[in-house]
Amino acid sequence: MAEKEYSLPRADFDKPVKLLIVVAPFYRDIADNLIAGAKAEIEATGGTWDLVEVPGALEVPTAIGIAERMSNFDGYVALGCVIRGETTHYETVCNDSSRGITLLGLQGLCIGNGILTVENRDQAEVRADPNRMNKGAGAAAAALQLVALTRKWGASRKGVGFLPEAEEYKLAGGLKDNPKA
Repeated sequence: MAEKEYSLPRADFDKPVKLLIVVAPFYRDIADNLIAGAKAEIEATGGTWDLVEVPGALEVPTAIGIAERMSNFDGYVALGCVIRGETTHYETVCNDSSRGITLLGLQGLCIGNGILTVENRDQAEVRADPNRMNKGAGAAAAALQLVALTRKWGASRKGVGFLPEAEEYKLAGGLKDNPKA
């Protein structure tokens, strides 16, 4: 008996969401299908998007990091396709692009990872098929779910790691100007 996949209900927003789609279009037709899926999912929630292309999957996390520092997006959709070749470059690109995206996510960025890592072109085409399992749509849905969680739990923070913004730190459970010790 085949297992049925489950997807969370579509995220719902009371104020607009703006996502940046960052795509490495090395396999143009695959990338275009992933982009179409991501755009459709974002628009289905009433959100807006912007699109930027980068040379390859390794540059996707860097572009997201730059956009986070210099723009005002609520979240990000990482798209691309890496197909196994004859060298170990495949492992480097898959591991390092994924690691970069994960590290940004751990810093609080809302990112849906739709970079396909596949053995062959047929697998990529199935995962980008607009009429089947479009992983671009899935990545956009993931980013939107994370934006919804961020909004549910409070305002976004621009601090990195354990360092809060200058006016934001607490001492002994109270704000710096109102200690409770």
